[in-house]
Amino acid sequence: MRIVSNKKKVVRNLRRKRIRRIVSGTPERPRLSVFKSAQHIYAQLIDDTVGKSLVSASSLKVAGKSKMTKKDISKEIGKMIAKKATEKGIVKVSFDRSGYHYHGRIKALADGAREAGLEF
Repeated sequence: MRIVSNKKKVVRNLRRKRIRRIVSGTPERPRLSVFKSAQHIYAQLIDDTVGKSLVSASSLKVAGKSKMTKKDISKEIGKMIAKKATEKGIVKVSFDRSGYHYHGRIKALADGAREAGLEF
């Protein structure tokens, strides 16, 4: 009997690699990369030509998050990263969902970023 313990992680990594073959960040249009754990969500804008993170935001520093749902927190992170990006003069980004399905917290983060002015 074969036990597959990390099947979800393996399948997500396959999707992530497939997406990364297509999506890359440039100085004019950086990659908005998202990572979510069970409790937190992280987002960063990356310029892949030099391999540097330009802007980042995470749910670790969201004020009043005990009263918010994870989706609401994700939307706030999207707005926060969009605000930081527009301060640096970045308006257009390439969205990298990192192999996650585009629903729930990932969709909320993208919607928040769009509301605050980022274009995908």
